[in-house]
Amino acid sequence: MRGRLKRLQDQVLVITGASSGINLVAARNAAAQGARVLLVSRNERAMREICEGIAARGGLASYAIADVGVERDVEAAAEAALQRYGRIDTWVNGAAVSIYGRVLEVSLEDQRRLFETNYWGMVHGSRVAARYLRRHGGALINIGSVLSDRAIPVQGVYSASKHAVKGFTDALRMDIEAERLPISVTLIKPSAIDTPYMRYAKNYLDVQPKNPPPIYAPELAADAILYAAQHPVRDIVVGGGGRLISLLGMLFPRLTDIGMRWSMPYLQRTKEPARPREQNNLYHPDHDGQERSAIPDLHVFERSLYTRARLNPVKTAALAVAIGGAALLALRRR
Repeated sequence: MRGRLKRLQDQVLVITGASSGINLVAARNAAAQGARVLLVSRNERAMREICEGIAARGGLASYAIADVGVERDVEAAAEAALQRYGRIDTWVNGAAVSIYGRVLEVSLEDQRRLFETNYWGMVHGSRVAARYLRRHGGALINIGSVLSDRAIPVQGVYSASKHAVKGFTDALRMDIEAERLPISVTLIKPSAIDTPYMRYAKNYLDVQPKNPPPIYAPELAADAILYAAQHPVRDIVVGGGGRLISLLGMLFPRLTDIGMRWSMPYLQRTKEPARPREQNNLYHPDHDGQERSAIPDLHVFERSLYTRARLNPVKTAALAVAIGGAALLALRRR
């Protein structure tokens, strides 16, 4: 059972990991469209500055400081939303950290810490959100990745965590539907996105890492999040490049292994020497507040025809019918 979701301007959204990247763009855009937003992050200074900026543009936002890997922190964030706005309509689990390195080289301590944020943070948020959303309905949105479908070398630990996010989200959706709860559960799977993701990651390489192309604008992923907040949808892949990777991995897994093994280590390396390994946000917040990577001369796709079609299914179907009708008419005339 899916409850009817409210218009964005009538909603209260809680967004974790909202201090940078996709989630920051989503928070700002939601507030700009009239929603009330609670931003959740470990970085109080960044949160304060972001909320002040939203208020200066006429939006309504507040923040809660939380490490999503700690369940009581997530519960406190939910309580902060209720005290400030009186309810929760959409909960977005977006907090994530990453590691670049071969899976056998990355320490178990670092792997466990990554899962505390990426997997357990999502579990904590989902459990807390479901507790409140079951009362009056709403949307639960988990941010996975195209790497939820297809793991790649160098980001193997991150890929594993996103596979876990997908598995939990799919199982939770079935449980919620079995109970006929009025909650929409959506998994967002972005392709490579131009965010500060690489700078914050813990890096085991001897050079600075980068995302493999094609790379898409964070606004595309933010649009998908805000669409799912208003429309019950199972999942959304952001970027046609990521969709292609998922399909190749499903249809030709062994050939995809070979191609990934050959190309991905090269495509994720820069010529810039690696920063000190301790400079990362795995255990502590780093410099936040940026939406994009600010990498010079980086080619970023600001639009995606695939994602636009996914977010406009009625228009896409009408266009397909019109094209098909025109083609049929042309054949008859011929």
